[in-house]
Amino acid sequence: MLQALMNLLSLCWKPFGRGSENLDSVGVIGGNFGGGAGGREGKDGLLWFRDIGKYGSGEFSMAVVQANQVLEDQSQIESGPLGTFVGVYDGHGGPDASRYVCDNLFRHFQAISAESRGVVTTETIQRAFLRTEEGFNALVSELWSTRPSIATVGTCCLVGVIFQQTLFVANLGDSRVVLGKKVGNTGGMAAIQLSTEHNANLEAIRHELKELHPDDPQIVVLKHGVWRVKGIIQVSRSIGDVYMKNSQYNREPINAKFRLPEPMNMPILSANPTIISHPLQPNDSFLIFASDGLWEHLSNEKAVDIVHNNPRSGSAKRLVKAALHEAARKREMRYSDLRKIDKKVRRHFHDDITVIVLFLNHDLISRGTVLDPPLSVRSALDH
Repeated sequence: MLQALMNLLSLCWKPFGRGSENLDSVGVIGGNFGGGAGGREGKDGLLWFRDIGKYGSGEFSMAVVQANQVLEDQSQIESGPLGTFVGVYDGHGGPDASRYVCDNLFRHFQAISAESRGVVTTETIQRAFLRTEEGFNALVSELWSTRPSIATVGTCCLVGVIFQQTLFVANLGDSRVVLGKKVGNTGGMAAIQLSTEHNANLEAIRHELKELHPDDPQIVVLKHGVWRVKGIIQVSRSIGDVYMKNSQYNREPINAKFRLPEPMNMPILSANPTIISHPLQPNDSFLIFASDGLWEHLSNEKAVDIVHNNPRSGSAKRLVKAALHEAARKREMRYSDLRKIDKKVRRHFHDDITVIVLFLNHDLISRGTVLDPPLSVRSALDH
């Protein structure tokens, strides 16, 4: 009887709208979790979580909490013949770009990898990003006359790919992946940030922008204590945000706050990801992929400590709740009070937060185990 009920529930949670190059697809919780994935999945107000599940190289935990009126974060795990693909997409200006990327980036990655006989390289991933950017730009062009605001929507993109015994990390914007690495036989765990962030609040990014735009003294502007590109946006790389990449969209009828006072002679933002490859070592224990909503409230070390010192099950939810407790504390509130605040108003206290924790099983990684059936999970609350 219990199994029959679980089968019925699983039918309600299958994903839909995958692979469609449009804005109509709606992210739903669930997916094909593979045989015996186990673990508790549920929703608690604005928080969705999957406590534990299995993927090709070990176990995973996922959670997302909504703060905006419409959830702008999207995320996914895909595990199969091409290894494991993890994506965290932190949208801004609306959900359209993050939903589009969640629908299309992995599909392009699959197609491009197939062209290279199933081999994953940094070039494979870079081409998938470029093809996704081109697709979204084409959509903006198509919708410009009826929905010009689509030109001001963008998304950060953090992608991790485990292929054979190598982890590739590709990033646009300020989401982050942190590795929990065992420190010898001490029982300790080091926190190692693997992603490069593109946020104007970082001095290195301001320097990069000034070098790219030597004739523009206003390329970065300090406003209300925050550095912004052209005084408008914090991230310097993204998918979308075409109003900062193509001058034909930086004009009426988009909102005046996005329009530049001087001509745009070259793209101001970039969609070229920073990509690193990291050979996986036996001491590499787990990976925390998260949108910047988590890192705004938790340090790398604190997040790694929370995962390391608690059971695997519920790790992602535990991280989200720790960030929410900290957000409440900063406002001299209790977590229980914060939970009562509705979406949209909640955005004044914290951002949408997405967390995916991957635990690494090096026996599976070294054997090159392929999960059968493949895993496909898209984590999102109902829109």
